[in-house]
Amino acid sequence: MKFKLQKTIYLLSRYLLYGFSLQLVFFNLVLALNVSAQFQSIEEVKVRVTKNEMTLGEFLQKIESETTFTFSFDRADVNENISLVLSKGNASIESFLKEIAAQTTLGFRQVNDQIDIRLTKKSEALLVDVIEKTIKGVVKDDQGQPLPGATISVQGTTTGTISDLDGSYSITVPDGAVLVFSYIGYESQIINIGNQSIIDVTMSMDESSLEEVVVVGYGTQKRSDLTGAVSSVKSEELTAYPAIDAVQALQGRAAGVQIQSNNGAPGASMKVRVRGGTSINASSDPIFVVDGFIGAAMPPPEDIASIEVLKDASATAIYGSRGANGVIMVTTKRGKTGAARIEFNTSYSMQNEINRLDLLNAAQFNDYISDARPNIQPAGGDTDWQDQIFRTGGIQNYQLSISGGTDNVNYYVSGAYFDQKGVIINSDFNRFSITSNLDIQASEKLKIGLNLFARRSSSDGVRTQENSGGLTPGVVASAFKFEPDQPIYNADGSFTVARLNDPHDNPYAVATQLVNENVNDRFQGNFFAEYDIIEGLKFKTTFGATANTSRTGTFAPTSVTEGRNVGGDASINAFRNTLVLNENYLTYSKTFGIDHTVSAMGGYSFQSSESESFGARGTSFITDAFSFWNLGSSAVWQAPNSALTDWQISSYYGRLNYSFGDKYLITFNARYDGSSTFSKNNKWAFFPSGAIAWNMKNEKFLETSDLISFWKWRGSYGITGNQAISPYQTLARFSPVFTIIDGVPVNAVRPTTVANDNLTWETTAQLNIGTDVGFWDDRVTFSAEYYRMVTSDLLFAVQLPQYSGYTNQLRNIGEVENKGVELTLGSRNLVGAFQWDMDINFSRNRNKVLSLPEGTEIQYGSGPGHMVGLGNTQLLKEGYPVGSFYGWVYDGVYQEGDEFLPGGGFEQVPGGEKFRDLNNDGSLNSDDREIIGNPHPDFFWGWNHAFRYKNFDLNVFFQGSFGNDILSYTLMELNLMSGINNATTAALDRWTPTNTQTDIPMAFNGRTRRVSSRWIYDGTFTRLKNLSLGYNFPKTVVNKLKLSKLRLYVSAQNILTFTDYEGYDPEVNYRSDGATDGNRNLGLDYGSYPNAKSYTVGLNVGF
Repeated sequence: MKFKLQKTIYLLSRYLLYGFSLQLVFFNLVLALNVSAQFQSIEEVKVRVTKNEMTLGEFLQKIESETTFTFSFDRADVNENISLVLSKGNASIESFLKEIAAQTTLGFRQVNDQIDIRLTKKSEALLVDVIEKTIKGVVKDDQGQPLPGATISVQGTTTGTISDLDGSYSITVPDGAVLVFSYIGYESQIINIGNQSIIDVTMSMDESSLEEVVVVGYGTQKRSDLTGAVSSVKSEELTAYPAIDAVQALQGRAAGVQIQSNNGAPGASMKVRVRGGTSINASSDPIFVVDGFIGAAMPPPEDIASIEVLKDASATAIYGSRGANGVIMVTTKRGKTGAARIEFNTSYSMQNEINRLDLLNAAQFNDYISDARPNIQPAGGDTDWQDQIFRTGGIQNYQLSISGGTDNVNYYVSGAYFDQKGVIINSDFNRFSITSNLDIQASEKLKIGLNLFARRSSSDGVRTQENSGGLTPGVVASAFKFEPDQPIYNADGSFTVARLNDPHDNPYAVATQLVNENVNDRFQGNFFAEYDIIEGLKFKTTFGATANTSRTGTFAPTSVTEGRNVGGDASINAFRNTLVLNENYLTYSKTFGIDHTVSAMGGYSFQSSESESFGARGTSFITDAFSFWNLGSSAVWQAPNSALTDWQISSYYGRLNYSFGDKYLITFNARYDGSSTFSKNNKWAFFPSGAIAWNMKNEKFLETSDLISFWKWRGSYGITGNQAISPYQTLARFSPVFTIIDGVPVNAVRPTTVANDNLTWETTAQLNIGTDVGFWDDRVTFSAEYYRMVTSDLLFAVQLPQYSGYTNQLRNIGEVENKGVELTLGSRNLVGAFQWDMDINFSRNRNKVLSLPEGTEIQYGSGPGHMVGLGNTQLLKEGYPVGSFYGWVYDGVYQEGDEFLPGGGFEQVPGGEKFRDLNNDGSLNSDDREIIGNPHPDFFWGWNHAFRYKNFDLNVFFQGSFGNDILSYTLMELNLMSGINNATTAALDRWTPTNTQTDIPMAFNGRTRRVSSRWIYDGTFTRLKNLSLGYNFPKTVVNKLKLSKLRLYVSAQNILTFTDYEGYDPEVNYRSDGATDGNRNLGLDYGSYPNAKSYTVGLNVGF
């Protein structure tokens, strides 16, 4: 028993020992794993350094805040203010510590999660006698301009100095020292002094070290902190080629922004759409904000520093009732501290029309006419009317600027002159402008400034894109359709007129005889003052005013039909607008602890506008000699006109931003607008938006990634408005009318419009989801956006019952949707001696009508008035895009033996037009029409390449549109084959008994005009927008000429267009002016002034 007990105790003791031993092994293993996980090597832990210059203290703080390591050192031995120059990018802590050790007398040792810092034996070198020497020189930028305030320091010490106003410096250093040259926004340079006593340094911009700042409503933000959708366009892109204005230069540069010329005439305006048309009857134009001034005029491209396009509600809601159509923020150039910088830029462009139509010559025309109208005899002439109206045009562009400043005053003054001779005779445009920006640091807390802009422009125009040709049509339409067998003049010296249909004037007469002169003057000023109340809290007030006046004079002399029938017709009209804006707002920014940053902005705005217009007209003059300048000599005075309108808008607005650890961002914007243009029950409206963003790159799982340098997700939702209706539209109105009382005509008034006390703003609700990604230290960047916008409370004129005594009333009914995708890709493909940068933007927008008044389809017409019989040409229908083309489906040409479909006005003979019976009722009528085309593109895009090698630079910029349809009234008029005017060479393939395999009908004088798929064309195009080659003269040459820069370049614009469109330019915009037509009339072509292709030589000089 005793033995068994002893044996049992022995066994238990052994098992206990085994178990205890196993526990110890397991515990030690776990402990070892934990220690291994907890205390990583400094060789394994990586951090990202985004700026290559910092102090030792800043580096230590960065490591301690981003990792588990802490530093231990004796403050008596370690100077934390020593400046360091480190390699940027992702690297291990060990590699950075080695760089620091090489620049200092410090050594480092890791003990678990602690890094000890100690002095090394290098410190003994301090006991050696030091021989000192003085180094002098000048610090300049890569443009040759001095850099005042550049820092020059001795590496590894606190010894240093800064350059003065002309960039000069002088510093005494130990023999063999290493100098570090640094300046904010520029690449730092490290130079061994060697035996040098004079060291001049040229510093290059370091875009990666600068956190890009973009302009937003009432402030600026770092791009990494943005929560909204914003596209930026830089100054060099805007000045890549001579442009009428910055809007034209913006074309194709930003995703989601579609810009088309309304007409190619010199000085013509551009049509801008940001994410499509948001309305049907109200304006879809974005607002322009120039240096904080809403509604200001844009200066020339040469005076603009950058343009930001605000697209989603997070970015635009701060502008409330005016933000639905997007906001284009323009920042002008300003002076910088330093010596005066003088720049002179000039260019000359030679221009030709972008294309010509292939028209019938006299012999071909006579053969065609003899088919349709055998009784017409040839006139005996042979005139190419396109040759008669087109000429080689030209653009002269000059700009001279001076800028500079002291520590307290900065200035920028620029003068620009733009002169364009159009490619059609008797058309030209010129503009002279002055831009002046002044910034004054009045005290430590107060900054004031003044922005001034003055411009005069004048143009001589020719008639194009006429709504109704009449007997004096537009010059382009007339050149296309006028009979080529007629000469310019009759035997008696008078101008020939058409003989086949309406007796309209020939194009040479239209171009040379009609007078259309416009002069416009604009002056605007914007004063601002900014005061630092306390740290982080600022108050800013601005007061701006602009005065815009214009005068237009027209004259139709007796040498053309329009004037001849009334003895001459002259008019003069004038317009004046005054706009005043006052903004007052506070901004506050504060960082709490390490991770919490809050900024807020709140303010009040008041803006008022007053417009005056007046005009006079007279007919029947004794002589044509005085044009429109002697209306008093007319025998018949027409009724004069005058008008006065005004409006005011008052607003409260605010924005709140919150950032947590630069990872999680929240933005809230709101604006409360009150407008005089709206009804008494809806004067005020609230427009809020909210947005969130996640800087995913700052998460630990991506911090050490060498592939991804930046990755942010964004989401926003908000409400914006559109107050773009005319003043007084909500009120009951009276109109003048003539009536007869006791047999005598007298003036009277009658009620014509009934009031709507509940009329309110069109509002757009917008959802936006986006992401921004950078790869390989932003060598490649990518942005993607998805958006959906629904505009509700659309303004429609609704028909009223006849018994009401009124025809219609403006009401809020209907919805329209825009949704789409935007992609932007930027890459720096080559970064060595040969550099290649590439940028692509892609935009896809889908427009759809969601609801209409009572769900009823709305048909409307847009054809030229002289094209009788067209009727309705377009359709508004729920579920379809705005501006859809509406008509018959063309099925080619009837052949012998075909079954002819009956129908009033429809041909029923071989060679006649054949249309599809859509409702299968056996006959053709208006019920056989359907939507036959969509003017909206499937997508549009821009593709830019910039190449640089040594002193040469090459830019190639393509722009295009895909999938949009065009309804061509021009080709309809020419190729109707009715024998009433000239035609294109397509008429040579018309149906004849011996040429039946064609879809072009026979020549037939009685053919009816109708919109059909025959006149719908694919408007897809790809255009080489700009091709430029530049050469920067080397510094040796520039310095000998006592210049700071000298660049010569040649460029070409619009020289290649790839398209299947049979018209002469796929970039069309007929009858697209104004609010309603600007939304509904899309993709129409008739008689437009052609865009031009240009060849340019230019010079940039810096003094």
